This record gives sequence, structure tokens and C-alpha cells, in this order.
Amino acid sequence: MLSLVVNMLASALLMGIAEGGVLEHREERIQHGRPLSDKQEQEDYDHDAFLGDEDAEYFETLDPDESQRRLGIICDKIDKDENGLINLEELQKWIQFVQEREVREDTERQWGERNKGQGEHVSWDSFRKDVYGFIEEGGEGGYNFQPMMDRDSRRWQKADSDGDGKLTKLEFQAFLHPEDSGYMRDIMVIETLEDMDVDKDGSLSLDEYIGDMYKGMPGDNEPDWVTQEREMFAMERDKDGDGFMSFEEVQQWIIPDDFDHSLAEAKHLIVKADANGDSFLSKEEVLDQYDMFVGSSATQFGEVLSRHDEF
Repeated sequence: MLSLVVNMLASALLMGIAEGGVLEHREERIQHGRPLSDKQEQEDYDHDAFLGDEDAEYFETLDPDESQRRLGIICDKIDKDENGLINLEELQKWIQFVQEREVREDTERQWGERNKGQGEHVSWDSFRKDVYGFIEEGGEGGYNFQPMMDRDSRRWQKADSDGDGKLTKLEFQAFLHPEDSGYMRDIMVIETLEDMDVDKDGSLSLDEYIGDMYKGMPGDNEPDWVTQEREMFAMERDKDGDGFMSFEEVQQWIIPDDFDHSLAEAKHLIVKADANGDSFLSKEEVLDQYDMFVGSSATQFGEVLSRHDEF
């Protein structure tokens, strides 16, 4: 995973590209647990949700027959009752397993990079020097990283549940993946508002809501989905009808109480791959939809298929 700074730089660059008129759909702001993928195209999202999003370069080297063989082994792993069919619950649990493993492994990897022999904790001072030390050395290169550091500092303080200025591994995981920690949800809403609230009035107007998703050139006809989002804003997002989304309304949007990504993705995969309409997936049906599950070498997935020790 990219470092926090590199992630932020990438986001800044993407926003710069979007200013030039490139469509930028941000429905992935919606959270319920860790997002299964940051991909916007549905097929790319399916790949990441089913397999995990790392080691794409290695997967590209796999022979198609070998990758299909591994996909068959994954099907056997998902089929817990060993009846030859994958049901909705089994598929959802698999997607949750992939999601949770990625969070755990990312935390372990970054903990190893940041802990540096500090024992059971990582201090903010150590983290700040490690990630942002170049600022003090005058190495910002014309870009102001201070707001990023301030934002991380605020998130760090929120993750620091006992207020000792240091994070345990569990607190560090909450810092890295706030979507998985209930006590971090306010921070997610605050950060979303900061990203989208252009006039800094503490709420989101319709223009700010649409502007975060779509950057069109003057005179362009809006895509149908943008029109639908405008209607969604009026009918669902702005619950009190005052023309703005408040903190509470933004929270309900990005962290809905009644939405589960893993369940929604499992239902989607079954609908797409269930050729005989029995609401189950056989191994043959999964392999017949190989491209949907694992087939595009142009996307970053394949973390599961590339694990030597599991095959």
C-alpha cells in the first residue's frame, strides 16, 4: 500500500486531472466497514472484492490455465458445507475474509515500517518525523504538506483512545482504517466534509455534492447518472429539505446503518454468474464467468491467486 503521503499526492493529482473535465464518480465514499475496492468500474470492483487488490504484477505472469485452477481451489474454500454449491452466506463470508485479511496485513506491514523498535506503541512524534520529516528539512518542493500533517494529527488523536499520545497496534489500525472502527466515524465525516465543502460553511450544497463526483466542461451535456444524483440529493440525501447536507446527513450517506458492502457484492456476483437461476453458484458457473471474478490483467487484484502457500 502506498504511504499516506503518496496516497494524498495521488489524490491531489487525480483531482487536478478531474479539473480538466474527466468524469470522476465518487460513490465509493459510501462506507460500511472497509471499502472492498477503490475501483470505479464494476468489473474492476468485482475483482478486488473477490480477491484483494495487491500483487497484480505477479498475477499477470500466471498462465490462464493455472489461474483458473487456483480459482477452482478458491471455490472449494468458499464452499464450507462441501455440497458443490456456493450460497449467498458462504460468498459473503469469503468477501469479508478477504477484506479483513487485507486490513490486518496492511496494518502489520505499516506497523513494521513505523514501529522501529518502539515496543507495543508508536508515538506521534516518531510517526510525524518518519512521514513528514522532510517538511522540517525544507523539502516540500513547492507543495504545502502542513494541512496533511494537521489532518493526520487530528486522526491520530482520535485513534488514541487512552490519550497517551501513542498508538497501540489496534489503535494504529483504527488510524489507518477508520471505516472499521466505530469510534472513528466522526473523523470520516469531518474529512469528507473538508474534501467536499468548498465554501467551508460546514454543509454540502447540491453543487458541492455533484462537483465532487463530476467535473464537466462548459457546454457539456450531463450524463444520465449525474441527473439521477441530483434527484437523489433532493429525495434522499437532503433529508430535511433545506437544500444542504448537514453533518448528520453526510454521515448517513457515507456510513449508512442499513448497507453492507460484502452482502451487496455477494448478491451482485450471484446474480451475474448464476446461469441456471437456482440462487447458488457451482464451480462451473464461477469458471464460466472467469473474467468477472479474476480475468482482467489490466486491473490490480490477484492477491489471493498469487499466494504460493495456499495452492
